[in-house]
Amino acid sequence: MNRPSAKGGAAGADAGKAGEATWDAGLYDRSFGFVSDFATDMVDLLAPKPGERIVDLGCGTGKLTAAIAAHGADVIGIDGDEAMVERARALHPHLAFQHADGRNFAIEGHADAVFSNAALHWMKEDPPGVIACVARALRLGGRFVAEMGAHRNVRIITDALYQALAEEGVPAEAIDFPWYFPRTSRYVGLLEDGGFDVTQLRYFARPTPLDDCPNGLADWIDMFGRNFTEAAPPGRVPAVIDRTVALTRDRLCPDGRWVTDYTRLRFVAIRVADE
Repeated sequence: MNRPSAKGGAAGADAGKAGEATWDAGLYDRSFGFVSDFATDMVDLLAPKPGERIVDLGCGTGKLTAAIAAHGADVIGIDGDEAMVERARALHPHLAFQHADGRNFAIEGHADAVFSNAALHWMKEDPPGVIACVARALRLGGRFVAEMGAHRNVRIITDALYQALAEEGVPAEAIDFPWYFPRTSRYVGLLEDGGFDVTQLRYFARPTPLDDCPNGLADWIDMFGRNFTEAAPPGRVPAVIDRTVALTRDRLCPDGRWVTDYTRLRFVAIRVADE
């Protein structure tokens, strides 16, 4: 899997290379709605006002884009996955959506705010470039409001995937780790270097149930962990997933309910200077 780099909103929509379709948008809505459900307070933090121009970067299937628009804002959803954008347009035909990469999207004029949920960690190739693109989209004084996976996010799951693959003879260096999970100090530095003043910041653990996934963690791996499963030897993907499930069950499903080990970074940053 070559995962997207501008994903957020509903799942943390991603954007990889333009034209790549890497997500099952329907399955995403059915089983991974928690990505947007957990972000309802993010819209409160954004505090959209009627008439504001707002970009939802990594909009996924547009659930949070619609929530922002309900406040009267003029919002455009941007996602790097074409299937997500197509589904967003079908679900919300009255809203504007754009298929673009998080590193080079463009809008006419300037926005009052850029919002991003569960998307920035998919844009691993060039985090400073993403921040620079956000800065270009914002007016001076505009705000960047986002939540992303952070240091130690899904560590239990990924450690188990590495072990399961190692048992199949796959070395760690053969796996393309799909995410960017920065330490707080590192990302604050990138924002400040990119012309932002960070005014709110929170790093926190957020255990996240997989109640809508019929197969629990196996469904999560199938949706989000394909960089790992695609490294498995031919015909051994089910074995790798089963082994990962077995390795994590005691810690993530001790009572029969799967709960992922999410760790998040949430911030508000104000554009205070040109690049």
